[in-house]
Amino acid sequence: MYKPKPGIDIIAKILDALYAHNPDALFVMSLMHQYEERGSLSKKQLQGLLSKAQKVKDMPSSWLGTLEAIILKMPTRYKPVEPVVASPIYQKDETAGKYISAILARYPEHKRVLFLQAKYANNEPLSNDEMSELKKFVRILKVDIT
Repeated sequence: MYKPKPGIDIIAKILDALYAHNPDALFVMSLMHQYEERGSLSKKQLQGLLSKAQKVKDMPSSWLGTLEAIILKMPTRYKPVEPVVASPIYQKDETAGKYISAILARYPEHKRVLFLQAKYANNEPLSNDEMSELKKFVRILKVDIT
């Protein structure tokens, strides 16, 4: 059991008024039982109570305002979000690596291919133009790709 706090208990008054308005409401009865047992309600339960209380026409607006203030004062709890597993942004193109190594095996000082190799080693994506350049170099230089 809980010890009631000194002062006016608006939540109990609203629960009593809702019960008097509709004694068959299971939601209100369960909230009353929990409030009597524990002495408090969760934020979601209070929001449900507020939505039920707003539907009653003869409910004092000051009670509703106080209940809204109580809800706003309560902390909002968020479920922890599972961490997203980061997939690699860039997947290395194996054919580009084969082209670069084949050309540099035959012509180790080819400046453009050395530049593309540095770019490939830094995991920077090769553009379509650069890939077509590599294919052209393989075709022109007649490099064997195995």
